[in-house]
Amino acid sequence: MIHTTVSGEKPDIPATMQASVLMKQGVIDVQERPVPTCAHDEVLVRVASVGVCGSDAHYYREGRIGSFVVESPIVLGHEASGLIVAVGGGVSPDRVGQRVSIEPQRPDPTSDESRRGVYNLCPHMEFYATPPIDGALCEYVTIQSSFAHKVSDAISDDAAALFEPLSVGIASARKAAITGGSSVLIAGAGPVGLVTAQVARAFGATEVIVSDIAEGRRANALRFGATQAIDPAAEDVRALRVDSFVDASGAPRAVVDGIHAVAPAGRVVLVGMGGDEYALPVSVIQNRELLLTGVFRYANTWPTALSLVRSGAIDLDSMVTARFALPDVEKALNADREPGSIKAVVTLTPTQEELS
Repeated sequence: MIHTTVSGEKPDIPATMQASVLMKQGVIDVQERPVPTCAHDEVLVRVASVGVCGSDAHYYREGRIGSFVVESPIVLGHEASGLIVAVGGGVSPDRVGQRVSIEPQRPDPTSDESRRGVYNLCPHMEFYATPPIDGALCEYVTIQSSFAHKVSDAISDDAAALFEPLSVGIASARKAAITGGSSVLIAGAGPVGLVTAQVARAFGATEVIVSDIAEGRRANALRFGATQAIDPAAEDVRALRVDSFVDASGAPRAVVDGIHAVAPAGRVVLVGMGGDEYALPVSVIQNRELLLTGVFRYANTWPTALSLVRSGAIDLDSMVTARFALPDVEKALNADREPGSIKAVVTLTPTQEELS
């Protein structure tokens, strides 16, 4: 059974929808597909906004990320928000009409990892836009009801979609043990580096140093939480002494230099997608007793994201530098190559301004 009513009104749910499909490396096609139906524990969401992630662009340009290979057509996009328009038989019909931010994953609740609370590491994970699972660059998607997080009307559709990269920043700050008075070095001033800088300040860090070789990106870092922005090609990063280091660049030199900058008993958190293997300064890690870890997505971050955005501690709307319609997804995937780009968003639901 699927519930589709709220306040006596039946949402207008068509039989088919438009979907932007990556047919193969470098080829995007807009197709008509059936609107998905809800399983017992799912909700159907009419998609409003979808943020474009670097992984989406990577699948488009390279056709793979590590062991994840695009072998058949796939819908990209995992940063999404929207409106619940239908629910499965096991979900309260009161949820119809709620605006939501989508946590784009479906772990196996019986796996050891899920039972330990680290469901992001579930080996049976189904994650939006990770082959072969379709993502959100389409008009409707389904998601388990517990992963459709209600947001208030004070939060925009774009910001609700960007709870996903914000969650990476929250997971990184937690791993780095950032707290009041902390000092942190963040390598890379792309979207993840910028949200991590904002989270670090919100968590109480008093020194947030962001390194990036691009002048424009350093300027962005100062707008979004950094107390200092440095050029690693011109300054000696290794001479710094910080409590923690978060790499959001994936650049081997940035990782090695950042490790050298961490004070004894500090933490190193690897977030950026770089080479599969490269040399690390093992003696520095050993002699300073540094804790080195990685971040793979996130778990239990959406409530924190909601609180931070609602309080005004995090500004996601200002990070959106370009918006595109569904037929222009290819342009959205290449927007990161434009000067001044931070985050591109694909808009599927018209705004009130567009409707008026």
